[in-house]
Amino acid sequence: MVAKKASDNKKFWLLIVALLVVVLGGVLFVGAVSGWFSGPEMAMIDQEYYCDAKCVLELKDIDIDEYEKMISEKKTFVVFVDQGGCDAADRLREYADRYSNGERFTIFRVMFSDVKGSSLGEKVKYYPSMAIISKGKVLAWLRADSNDDAPAYNNYEDFENWMRKHLKR
Repeated sequence: MVAKKASDNKKFWLLIVALLVVVLGGVLFVGAVSGWFSGPEMAMIDQEYYCDAKCVLELKDIDIDEYEKMISEKKTFVVFVDQGGCDAADRLREYADRYSNGERFTIFRVMFSDVKGSSLGEKVKYYPSMAIISKGKVLAWLRADSNDDAPAYNNYEDFENWMRKHLKR
C-alpha cells in the first residue's frame, strides 16, 4: 500500500514537472518568435536614401501623398515633421540636417499641417517631431509633449542618441 502511494506521488510530481517544462517552453518559443527578448526594435534606412561623401544633403521636402506612397511601398526612412515659426522647430531642423550629413542619408520633411488625417498623424500629435519609419510603419517618434523626449529637442548629443537608439548602421 505504501509503495503504491509513493509511486502515485512520483507520477504526480513527474506530471507537474512535465507540464511546467511544456508551458515554459511554449512561453520561451512565443517570446522568441514575437521579439520579446530582442530589446528595442531598430530600423536600417533603405540603401537608396544614402549618398556618397561628395553629395550635399539637405532635408528633402515631400508632401503627404509622397509620404503615403513610401509607406505603401514599405520603405524605411526618417521624416522630420516641421511647421516652422518656433525655436524648437528651428533647433530640431538644425539637428536633423546635421545628423543627415553626418550619417550620409536623406531625411525627409513634411509639414505638420499636412499630417492631420494621415497615417503619420495617428501617431504624431504635435510638432516638431522626428519619426523613424520601418518597413512602412512608424517605429518611433519624438514626442514634443514628453518629458522623456525633451532632451533630444534641446541638445544635439541627446538627439543623436535618440536617433541611434532606433537606427542600425
